[in-house]
Amino acid sequence: MMKKLLIASLVAVLAACQTTNPDVIQRGDAQRLSQVQDATLLSVRPVTVDGSQSGAGAVTGGVVGAVAGGSVGGHREGLVVGVLGAVAGAALGNAVERSATKEDAVELLLQMRNGERRAIVQAKGAEVWQPGEPVILVTTGGRTRVMRAPAATNYQQPQYQQPQYRQQ
Repeated sequence: MMKKLLIASLVAVLAACQTTNPDVIQRGDAQRLSQVQDATLLSVRPVTVDGSQSGAGAVTGGVVGAVAGGSVGGHREGLVVGVLGAVAGAALGNAVERSATKEDAVELLLQMRNGERRAIVQAKGAEVWQPGEPVILVTTGGRTRVMRAPAATNYQQPQYQQPQYRQQ
């Protein structure tokens, strides 16, 4: 019974976790048209995104604490210790969830091509940002991420040639 409860607790806590890493694209964003805007990176500042408190950690911790506390002593003591275990487990579960979902991020201050300035916070990815470098903002479904701008290429559109037909 205790094993099943611990496994269910672990699944609940992991289900509450999600990433905002700019290198990870959500399944629903695949094959969707995105808006792309050019900008210049003005500054980078490391920040921490506070962990979530969905309640899953508190519920899981409360259940585990109640079951563990309820198995102590006799019936009367088990009830008292079970209630105390539930309260302590809920507080601990909430703290664990909040800590587990906290992530390192960066705040990027950008200068748009039209002169407007924007700031965006995104999870720390593999990019190493340098102020002054060109970047692009990719917006899909209301979410925006910043990426290093691809190198410009001198693309020349192929010239159309009139087909030549043989005369018979």
